[in-house]
Amino acid sequence: MLVTTIEKPEGYQTKQVLGQVFGVVVRSRSIVGNVAAGLRSLAGGEIKQYTRLVEDTRRHAIDRMIENARLMGANAVLMMRFDSSEMGQTMSEVVAYGTAVVLDPEPQG
Repeated sequence: MLVTTIEKPEGYQTKQVLGQVFGVVVRSRSIVGNVAAGLRSLAGGEIKQYTRLVEDTRRHAIDRMIENARLMGANAVLMMRFDSSEMGQTMSEVVAYGTAVVLDPEPQG
């Protein structure tokens, strides 16, 4: 499945627009992770525990979005974006969203 942040991928034409598609993931940071990250923040620098959490959560959100697009009959998601928010003190929500479409290769000639 093609997933892109652009509206019109080169070499393809949009055959059908199926509509909005998204994948949502809500994750909680563990108390151990919060304590370790808090200690790390005192020294400065990257907090690798949180970086891994965000990367994994985004990957999971994309996977869910792709599965939802497949269920709609899409072979691509255009204009893909992320949105995120905090829920309470320990939870993060990440949403991957875009437009589910059916693409065809442009005719050669």
